[in-house]
Amino acid sequence: MEPVRAKKHLGQHFLKDENIARKITDSLSLPCEALLEIGPGTGVLTKYLLELPVNKFLAIDVDREAVPYLKKTFPEAADNFIEGDFLRIPVDQLFDGPFSVIGNFPYNISSQILFRVLDHRNQIPEVVGMFQKEVAERIAAPPGSKTYGIMSVLLQAWYDIEYLFTVGAEVFVPPPKVESAVIRLKRNQVQSLGCDEKLFVNIVKTAFNQRRKTLRNALKSFRFSPDDALEELLTKRAERLGVEEFVFITNQVMEAT
Repeated sequence: MEPVRAKKHLGQHFLKDENIARKITDSLSLPCEALLEIGPGTGVLTKYLLELPVNKFLAIDVDREAVPYLKKTFPEAADNFIEGDFLRIPVDQLFDGPFSVIGNFPYNISSQILFRVLDHRNQIPEVVGMFQKEVAERIAAPPGSKTYGIMSVLLQAWYDIEYLFTVGAEVFVPPPKVESAVIRLKRNQVQSLGCDEKLFVNIVKTAFNQRRKTLRNALKSFRFSPDDALEELLTKRAERLGVEEFVFITNQVMEAT
């Protein structure tokens, strides 16, 4: 059977390095009840994932060439491969309990994958993924960093994030024009932010959309209840604030409405 061709419109860069595939696999915490691989492609990572002691393993790919290729390459696991789009398929059709997520994610939808993970954060305890290095750095960046932004705050509210290692372009076919990196997200103990979560997201996005301005100017469309601690925060820019400070601002807005 002909190998799967990488498709530019799907943002595909297939991993070819066995050592990197093993390193990604070893980054996953065990025991792991169930596991979903997103974008298995030619199965270089899949080969190692199939060796893991998990009760249920599925691999989903939107590429119509990839799934038949994988079923033929791993006939003993043919039922584990699904043709579909993780961004659209109902998660409860895949798993009825907790599951971890792993993959060499297509770069053009990697952010959307993580926002979908956030939507199902109480079902997804861990994510290990390959991202464009710039995106990985942004997700893992601490407050005060130039790369710290909307995704950093929203993901760090619910997950502890580790930047694991950088990956060069030469380990992919075709090689991307950028470096890549693997990061790990582990669900933290937070069950509730203690504020209106939709408003929290709105405030974070609004603050960073005008990140060069102080928060007083960036958030001038919101009404706040008077507070000395708030006054000090409003003199700062969005990139200086951590999750808890954005929660505090959200609650001050709630009190004023």
